[in-house]
This record gives sequence, C-alpha cells and structure tokens, in this order.
Amino acid sequence: MDVFSGRWAYPTGWSDALPAWDGPATLVLVFGPSGLRDEPGHPGLADLRAAYPTASIAGCSTSGEVSGSELHDDTLTVAVLRFAATRVLVETSPVSADDSRDVGLLLGKHLTDRAPDLAAVLVFSEGLRVNGSALADGLSAGVPLGTTVVGGLAGDGDRFAATWVLVDGVPVGGHVIAVGLAGDAVEVGHGARGGWSVLGPERIVTRSRGTVVHELDDRPALELYRTYLGDRASGLPATALLFPLGVRAPGGDRESVRTVLGVDPAEQSLTFAGEVPVGSRAQLMRSSTDRLVGAAEEAAEAARLAVAPGDSLALVVSCVGRRLVLGQRCEEELEAVAEALGDGGPAPATVGFYSYGELTSGDAGATMQNQTMTVSVIRER
Repeated sequence: MDVFSGRWAYPTGWSDALPAWDGPATLVLVFGPSGLRDEPGHPGLADLRAAYPTASIAGCSTSGEVSGSELHDDTLTVAVLRFAATRVLVETSPVSADDSRDVGLLLGKHLTDRAPDLAAVLVFSEGLRVNGSALADGLSAGVPLGTTVVGGLAGDGDRFAATWVLVDGVPVGGHVIAVGLAGDAVEVGHGARGGWSVLGPERIVTRSRGTVVHELDDRPALELYRTYLGDRASGLPATALLFPLGVRAPGGDRESVRTVLGVDPAEQSLTFAGEVPVGSRAQLMRSSTDRLVGAAEEAAEAARLAVAPGDSLALVVSCVGRRLVLGQRCEEELEAVAEALGDGGPAPATVGFYSYGELTSGDAGATMQNQTMTVSVIRER
C-alpha cells in the first residue's frame, strides 16, 4: 500500500505535489471547512477530481483539520491511499434523523452484497440532521460480524449551522458516505478513549424523543444545563460541549457520551448527536487537559498495537468538545497521538478531523460516541 498525505491552503496551494496514483484501487480522503458547501468549484477539490477521476473520493466538513500532529482551520487535509490487493467500494445516501438506522442498514447491506469479504467501513456523515447512534446501529446490522466500522459526523466549527460530505467529489449536505475496504489483505487497528469523569448526581431521562431530550428528573433539560453553565449559558449550544452527557440506556450498563448539537428555548429541550431514550440514566461529565491528553495517547497506542508494523495511514477523529475544553493546548492531544503511533518506529501518515460525533467499533459492533478521541490505523499485510 502506498500512502501520501498533504494539505491545500490559501494562498500557497498544495504543500506537496499530488502523486499520479489514479485507479479503482485508490482512495482519496478529504477534510475541510464547512464553507466549501457553497464553493463546489474550490480549486483544491477541482485538482483532486482532475487527478483522480477513477478513484474513490470521500470526506467531510470539520471543526478543524488534522495533519500529522498539527491542527488547521480553513484548509484541505488530504490522504491518498493506493492499495495493492484491497478492493475499494463506495455507497452514498441521503440521511435524516428519522431514517438514520434504515440508511445505515441499507448502506451496510449494499456493501456486503458487493463484497462478502468486507473487512472495514469508513463512514462520514451529515453532522447535524442525523441520529448518529441509530446510523451506527444500522451499519452494524448490515455488515458481516467482525467488520470494523469507524469514521465520524461532519463538523461546522462551533457554529452548528451546516455540514457537508463529499458525493462524487462535490460537497453536499444531508448525506452519508460509506467506504468499504474488502479482502483479506487489509487490516484496521482501532482505539477509542474519552477521559471524562462524572459531575453531579445521576438523573433519569423522564421525557425524550429520539435525539431530543425534554426533561431530566422531570425538570426541563435546558434549564438544568443553564444552571451548570452559569455565565456561559449565553453561548449555548457551543458551551454545552464543556459538559457532555454520559448516558446508560434502560437495562444496560454500557455508557455512551452524548454532545449537545442544538437547543430549543421555547421547548426548553436539548438535541444531542445520538439517541437518548426515556428511562436512561444520565449524568453530566467534565474533564481536564491532562485526562484528555492521556486518553488520546491510550487510543493511539491501542490502534498501533492492533496491527503489524509497515506503511500505513492513521485516521484521527476527535470531538469538537475536546477542542473547546483544550483550547490553545489542543495540539497536545495530537502530539500525544503522534508519539504513541511512532513508538518503536516511524509514525504512520496521519490525517483526520474534529467532529460532531465519532464512530467506534468493539465486540458489540459499531457505536456512536461524543467527546472521544478515535484512532484507526489502516494498512495492508
């Protein structure tokens, strides 16, 4: 497998010349600012479409682009992977919060029908009008047992206004793209860690619908968040990223972390990136720089140890909430990831983005998390 990573930025253009690797076994990953949705003719995207007309191009908008151990805004971060013995398949679909599970199931089945030896799926989704947990659940049901599903929800900085994914190399809203990697040559090592601790008492979700929470302990959800945010409440929904919600579904012990994506002052409700069922146990969470950086290092180490050494790409998807908490020290978690990935040898090429939700894979299948650092190392045997 050949790997290239580079960056496009105003006014200089490309950091390095794009390699002449066009072909059906080539995958191009692209991450950039949300404003590209209104600029489909962006010169960097035009260059990629011209250089790789027969390759698969996938990616999404971000809340910050990751290139190596550096964080950038308003650039294109690009990785080009040319596989030797792995087949690349792409499926796309419109998606909304109401049909997210059905869409995930359909995408997973379509990929599986085309490639019964499906090994991994990289998913990039609309970031706002989607039920991320339902999408992950559908994908898990649609792909073969043991298939690694990773990726994330597109970002829009801390604005929460509009996101995009690439469909045929063009940024569009309201869609999800799933990239299948098939064959026995490809392997993906994956790690995911949060680093958050609980804050305040455990509460019961007493009224909710899908991703919208109306009441916690029979109190308006927005009122509760305003109490904890204090003077920061005027910055909602972005400041709610400081206090994600740890959620345990009724009858379960596995915790999912949920980020606030929107607020409705009239309804006093909060919209989260994933489903929060009635009867769930919920608890506000908080963290510190040291805990977040330590968790990022653990995620990278887990991903590295899961694959053999060799030429590879590390796909990093972290949460915009972590960026907000870390502030000017945000690159410390990226540096920790780079050091862990390079322990004992050269670090893989690394690209990625800060997201509105992270897809992770475990023994129970794919799940959608928030406020989590995920690292996926892709290589061929």
